[in-house]
Amino acid sequence: MISPEQVLAALRNVEDPDLKKDLVTLNMIKDLKIEDKNVSFTLELTTPACPMKDMLKNACLNSIKHFVSQEAEVSINITSRVTKPMDTTQLKAIRNIILVSSGKGGVGKSTVASNLAVSLAADGAKVGLIDADIYGPSVPTMFDLVGAKPSARETEEGKTLILPIEKHGIKLLSLGFFADPDQPVPWRGPMASNAVKQLFNDADWGELDYLIVDLPPGTGDIHITITQSFPIAGAVIVTTPQQVALADTRKGLAMFKMPGINIPVLGVVENMAYFTPEELPENKYYIFGKDGGKELAKSFDVPFLGEIPIVQSIAEAGDNGAPIALNTDSILSAEFAEIAGRVAQQIAINNAQPANC
Repeated sequence: MISPEQVLAALRNVEDPDLKKDLVTLNMIKDLKIEDKNVSFTLELTTPACPMKDMLKNACLNSIKHFVSQEAEVSINITSRVTKPMDTTQLKAIRNIILVSSGKGGVGKSTVASNLAVSLAADGAKVGLIDADIYGPSVPTMFDLVGAKPSARETEEGKTLILPIEKHGIKLLSLGFFADPDQPVPWRGPMASNAVKQLFNDADWGELDYLIVDLPPGTGDIHITITQSFPIAGAVIVTTPQQVALADTRKGLAMFKMPGINIPVLGVVENMAYFTPEELPENKYYIFGKDGGKELAKSFDVPFLGEIPIVQSIAEAGDNGAPIALNTDSILSAEFAEIAGRVAQQIAINNAQPANC
């Protein structure tokens, strides 16, 4: 007869490679049930985008077979409960705020932010996306929402809350929703900062696992306002391999490590890493240089999250209002899914640190 104690003892041999503790100690084993040789339980991960879910599931199965009984029939249900920093005092229903930043414009920051949001949502996470780029909001175009206007509702306390627009399972707000797309908006610093803060504080986001924020390029008022006003889980840095982009990105990355800001850098994404012609899929041409993003990540001792090639379909997908990650037949969809998994993985590691406990 198999006992619960035997099963839990076996599962103590399975360690989460990121959190460096066994699954039982981490309280990831739920609803353990045993009937004769049938063992069932739920493995509760720290994110639905966990890149190691299959590895952990197989490790649990093998451990029970090895330490308990080869004849055990094991059924494992995988769920997730996204962790969050324990010092969150604002926006309590939003577990993690992720900033997507770049040192300069034109490197594909909004493309990465949009596809990151799509990939996390595809894994089952509750995701929101704020387009805080006051100079060139791209979310309305990338999600086919140009001219869309959010509605609002009144709370019992008489406060008016903006209702984010939902598309592809993502809750969206952009400064572009509140301005004529053909008219420039000459924002002054305080005006722009207040407008961005309203997207956080005066919106009905509901419960979110991840709120992704597409920042303006560079380092300025918006960056300082957001990092000092809200609890940020971390920042994703987007660059291209070009030296001029890397020089600006280096400054932007260094900003997050400054005293008074001190935001964890989740990693670097290298966009436009290489070009592969459609007729020569095995060839890679490093038009803008090679491994610039990897070297940048190494020099700052932060993770390298992945590289995205120059592919016409990425631009076409964004222009057509359907980010490429929605196309599950595309290799690029898999690339963004892997990057999303690494971002979620890094957040889970950071949230488990003693400073956040």
